[in-house]
Amino acid sequence: MRHNKKFNHLGRKTAHRKAMLSNMASSLIQHKRIATTLAKAKALQVYVEPLLTKSKEDTTHSRRTVFSHLQNKEMVTELFQNVAVKIANRPGGYTRILRTGFRLGDNAEMCIIELVDYNENMLKEKAVKKAARTRRSTAAKKETAAPVAAEASVAAPVATEETPAAE
Repeated sequence: MRHNKKFNHLGRKTAHRKAMLSNMASSLIQHKRIATTLAKAKALQVYVEPLLTKSKEDTTHSRRTVFSHLQNKEMVTELFQNVAVKIANRPGGYTRILRTGFRLGDNAEMCIIELVDYNENMLKEKAVKKAARTRRSTAAKKETAAPVAAEASVAAPVATEETPAAE
């Protein structure tokens, strides 16, 4: 019986699948972002997230455990020295999958899988959104709503006076 054995085999034998996921994880750590099919990205996400969690604790045991999965000494060093520092206070969700469309040859769904803390564009948008939010009580809104409405009524006639002058 195959109870609770529901991971994607990706059409490969066990050794090939493990080697492929190891290589993809090394590439993800090295380049911080890779383009692949959606099925492989989802399998890689399940494979690499525990390794990233393990890298937060820099001990000999965790290094050996990660090395047994990656089989690449340089990527283990990169993971523990650079990546682990950036993800240190993140409780999980270290990777993001962004769908990019379909491949021309076989119409496979393509995507980009990336490390969340390394996408500078998304980090800038997040900082702008956080700065715009404020928490106020409803009483403060009622007090400030009256002066704002008065200013708006004063500004409206000024705008109508300028339009006839432009004609």
